[in-house]
Amino acid sequence: MQAQIQELVLARLDWGGEGRTLDIGCGNGPLAIKMAKEFPKARVVGIDYWGGMWEYSKSVCERNAELDGVADRVEFRKASASALPFEEGFFDAAVSNLVFHEVSDAKDKREVIKEALRVVRKGGVFAFKDLFLVKRMYGEVDDLLETIRSWGVESVEFLDTSRSAFIPRALRLPFMVGAIGILYGKK
Repeated sequence: MQAQIQELVLARLDWGGEGRTLDIGCGNGPLAIKMAKEFPKARVVGIDYWGGMWEYSKSVCERNAELDGVADRVEFRKASASALPFEEGFFDAAVSNLVFHEVSDAKDKREVIKEALRVVRKGGVFAFKDLFLVKRMYGEVDDLLETIRSWGVESVEFLDTSRSAFIPRALRLPFMVGAIGILYGKK
């Protein structure tokens, strides 16, 4: 099911696949690697905080990229999603998979979205999956979309992933995957 959700994220990324892309909160690298495989002309950077296990986690990511034959186009770095170490507009595309709610150094999780969008160039695209239906973190979805638009984003849409056919009914509850959605669009 995780692979299907990753497919859903990438399906919302309306991008030709050339240039630089960022995976925010890459974990052990599956989405970054999938992007490199799906977009063979792209350079992919995966960032994660990894805590004290940084060297080990980075080497796991690099090994996974090597096993999938994309190590020459994927780079992994330690960084916080609340303060990305890239200049404004550096990436042509950005994705994230269930990370924003975990960023402990950001009280307002909307600020993590804003930081992610900061590093996407004007006209670039994004697809972020998170617990966007948890109102105490993000507020009402319509208000969140309006806030994102007020940051100068050209278009932003929301997809409630719990309504996807491959999600079993038992998992659609709010404390399971029922609170997950994808914000996607063009900056």
